[in-house]
Amino acid sequence: MTNTTADRTAAKANQPELDAAIRREYRQGVRLRYRDVLLSTLTPVLLLALWEVAARTGALDARLFTPPSLIAQQAWNMLLSGELWTHTSATIARLMAGFLLGAVAGILAGLLMGVWRPLRAALGPTFTALYALPKIAIVPLLLLIFGLTETPKVLSVAISVFFVMQINTLAGIVQIDSRVLEAARAYKASGLKLFRYVLLPGATPAIMTGLRVAAGMSVIVITAVEFVASNNGLGYLIWNSWQLFQPSKMYVGLIVVSLVGAGVTALIILLERAALPWKYKSGSKKKDRK
Repeated sequence: MTNTTADRTAAKANQPELDAAIRREYRQGVRLRYRDVLLSTLTPVLLLALWEVAARTGALDARLFTPPSLIAQQAWNMLLSGELWTHTSATIARLMAGFLLGAVAGILAGLLMGVWRPLRAALGPTFTALYALPKIAIVPLLLLIFGLTETPKVLSVAISVFFVMQINTLAGIVQIDSRVLEAARAYKASGLKLFRYVLLPGATPAIMTGLRVAAGMSVIVITAVEFVASNNGLGYLIWNSWQLFQPSKMYVGLIVVSLVGAGVTALIILLERAALPWKYKSGSKKKDRK
């Protein structure tokens, strides 16, 4: 009893110091986050300012490297005329349709191959060989089959996303600790319960990683496809502007493509935060200490 009372007294005496340490750590974390936001904002602003000065002073050829101020003016004019929205909406529609189709099919294929070994043995080598095939190389075949419609563009994205998701999902299933599976089976988890409460949660981190990789790849693929097989879209805008030697329009297309890619990636990150909150809670504490 005496030791317990002494411990409680010591804890109460140390409580102010503990509270002060917690407040200092919190303030430090806030300062570091503000610093990170400031650096991430100032870096592109500084680069654009240097580009503007270099183009205006002749250090860069303004005919090839249009000053950012003129690019912004060109983008505004294209927004007012509706041209930019027409190309952007066409690209986003194809991108989202292909991404969703490929992601769902790839995740299902990876899950089935992960839980059923004969299917993995039958399809694994074939999928590995097809994954190595440049996806843009199959566009002529898709055009031959489906013609100059939206289908080849959507399928090009879907095929690219499918293989990334299939590989990552399969890897997520395979790397689940065998002891976890044994414990689940010991508690009579099988079939749908095993899939829902063990396999799918265990593979979710790998699936999220696959979605982030697939997001960037899908933007690259749809832009490349629109170069050669479309009369609208951001890829078409970039390629047509190059052919007509309109660098300001070309830069507008490049910037909007990068923004679309960043937007898709941001959506995936938000989805990942919702699916894996524990990962970001533990990760944020580690980052705040740096």
